[in-house]
Amino acid sequence: MNTELLEALNILEKEKEISKETLLDAIENSLINACKNHFGKADNIKVIMDRETCDYKLIQEKTVVEAVEDPVEEISLEDAKAIDGRFELGDIVQIQVESKSFGRIATQNAKNLILQKIREEERKVVFDQYFEKEKDIVTGIVQRYVGRNVSINLGKADAMLTENEQARGEVFRPTERIKLYVVEVKNTTKGPKILVSRTHPELVKRLFEAEVAEVRDGIVEIKSIAREAGSRTKIAVWSNDPDVDPVGACVGMNGARVNAVVNELRGEKIDIINWSDNPGILIENALSPAKVISVMADPDDKTASVIVPDYQLSLAIGKEGQNARLAARLTGYKIDIKSETQAIESGELPEDYMDLDEGIYEEIYEEDYEDAYGEDDGYADGYAEDEYAEDEYAEEEYGEDAYDGEEHEE
Repeated sequence: MNTELLEALNILEKEKEISKETLLDAIENSLINACKNHFGKADNIKVIMDRETCDYKLIQEKTVVEAVEDPVEEISLEDAKAIDGRFELGDIVQIQVESKSFGRIATQNAKNLILQKIREEERKVVFDQYFEKEKDIVTGIVQRYVGRNVSINLGKADAMLTENEQARGEVFRPTERIKLYVVEVKNTTKGPKILVSRTHPELVKRLFEAEVAEVRDGIVEIKSIAREAGSRTKIAVWSNDPDVDPVGACVGMNGARVNAVVNELRGEKIDIINWSDNPGILIENALSPAKVISVMADPDDKTASVIVPDYQLSLAIGKEGQNARLAARLTGYKIDIKSETQAIESGELPEDYMDLDEGIYEEIYEEDYEDAYGEDDGYADGYAEDEYAEDEYAEEEYGEDAYDGEEHEE
């Protein structure tokens, strides 16, 4: 038994994850190559190897002839009978070749062939390992900045997080652990090239899959994602189980689940909305937290006209148009947002709309106040009355003839 070779193969198989069978094939090829370098040809060379004990033999087959013209492939009848008296002309004689007789160059070439095969297999193993993680997230350790790019150690391979794939405002410290989305894995002569990202929308989806069991199990589906990395993300979710609230499942108790994702994204704001097959409802939800009065959507042209209260216009559009922009990406519709005043001026609402829907104003203001301060504050009604019915409010507080524009004491 070739104990040293067997131990070396077992160590390589364990540490490099290269199969012993592949290494034995590499050794066979290297021996044949060494014979070719030593004899000039190796067509009549066979390697006999015991795969269990790693014992091997090199056999050179020669044809018995009267006059030897090629000593590599032929043997004289006299020499053949010296080996075994039963050999006749035309017989094949098997002669064992001692690998120790190979020259230094042949031996070095055989060694290099084995090492090259080991490196190739090692790269292949690493490539296969990370190719399986393509379109998924991995955890990496920050090594150093290379210009504005960041070198990331992924374990058995390194990746470069380019400036374009970094979220705005992110700064990394060496030895820090971060989550990355594997965009693509390419096989190159220098090993696998792994393209990673911190800005890809799928990063958010994978993080939610890791944190939310319902998403991971397929009960809750993330239908659409719109993201501006480092600033804000909107996701639309849908539940396949009527008893499961998709938004609540993603938010978690006391916001634990969504906060875990937000922390990983370093404070990036995340809006979670309900998905709907009705484009009008979907667009209304997508413009959250702004309240919407009406939505006119054209599924064919993928356009929508949205009317919001005057005081909600800036909220619907968002800072630098971000809210409207993300809503458009999320829904796939080109959204035109107008205030009530603009809608009246353009003729989309009747001129007496304000008077006809005065009650709607009261309801909207009451809802806004209740959202902010609670239902039982008792001030929401007074807020609406003070805004839209000062005279009636005064009569209720001070008497029918009391309010004349002067100050009153309670």
